[in-house]
Amino acid sequence: MVVIAQQGAVLVASRGKSERVKDFVALLRTKNLPEADEHIRMYRPWGWYQRIDLGPCFQVKPVYVKPGGRLSLQKHYHRAQHWIVVKGMAEVTIDEKVRVLHENEAAQIPIGSVHRLAIPGRIPLEIIEVQVGSYTGEDDIVRIEDSYGR
Repeated sequence: MVVIAQQGAVLVASRGKSERVKDFVALLRTKNLPEADEHIRMYRPWGWYQRIDLGPCFQVKPVYVKPGGRLSLQKHYHRAQHWIVVKGMAEVTIDEKVRVLHENEAAQIPIGSVHRLAIPGRIPLEIIEVQVGSYTGEDDIVRIEDSYGR
């Protein structure tokens, strides 16, 4: 028997049938389910995010940004975002305005607004991001500028 456990997923299969995992992944892909290719925690050059709830018109995820990290300058056509600082300090750009947020402060990013999240200090940043809109997929990111060449 083969047992593999990771956060958000457990695989139990007989040793002789474990190669059928690829068939299961192919089935997930035919149904356009993100679990086929994405882990619950998605690592990026600036840190990571983790989807904790997802509905037809919303998504909730904690976001962790390493000291010195910054997300791309970007916008979205189909979703608004609400960022709540849980730990650390965030430099938030929304259109032409830049402001610093501390713990328990929040920013609202309307649909279509050009925005960025960066760390001005040495303490890692943890936020909760709530996305609301007709579509919350990761392919609704229009990158305007990116420090990591994506």
